[in-house]
Amino acid sequence: MKNKLKKINIIKILEYLFYVLVAIFALLAISSSFSVGGFKLLVVKSGSMEPAIKTGSIVIDKNYNNYNIGDIITFKNLEKPKETSTHRIAEKQCAGGICLFKTKGDANNGVDLGQVAQDKIVGKVILSIPYFGYLVSFCRSLPGIILLIVIPAVIIVYEEAKKIHKEVKEIRSKKKKISQSPKKEKK
Repeated sequence: MKNKLKKINIIKILEYLFYVLVAIFALLAISSSFSVGGFKLLVVKSGSMEPAIKTGSIVIDKNYNNYNIGDIITFKNLEKPKETSTHRIAEKQCAGGICLFKTKGDANNGVDLGQVAQDKIVGKVILSIPYFGYLVSFCRSLPGIILLIVIPAVIIVYEEAKKIHKEVKEIRSKKKKISQSPKKEKK
């Protein structure tokens, strides 16, 4: 009996751990879509910053008012405004309170074409987690959503339906016993 209780407890703990992990990955996938408290989580999709930042890494950027040569920044892509790039500042030119930056990927031979205006900078990289971006990208894909949201939801609904079915059976069984029990005569 004791071993059976231990198995049940371990299964419950693993079940709750699974739900916590699903929630964490769902939050990571969601949080990579918007900024929270001046921090932004982004996935690096190219190797232009290797070896400093590997392809498939997650970078956490923080928005600052001032950026300097050598800082690794994420900025809105000049040709595709919905996309971002993460490169190192190679040159900084300021005039009249407006700063323009030339950037360069560590793995690239030359500086990027064009200059990045300060208002196009998403933030400075403060943390890089290698390869974790692959997982976040998967979580944001249709198979990831199915695996992390739909399947756990179906499991939860199924388990709850089983519990409800069991309770309904018990209630019917009790009612049947009550209706079949001999009635006491009144004196």
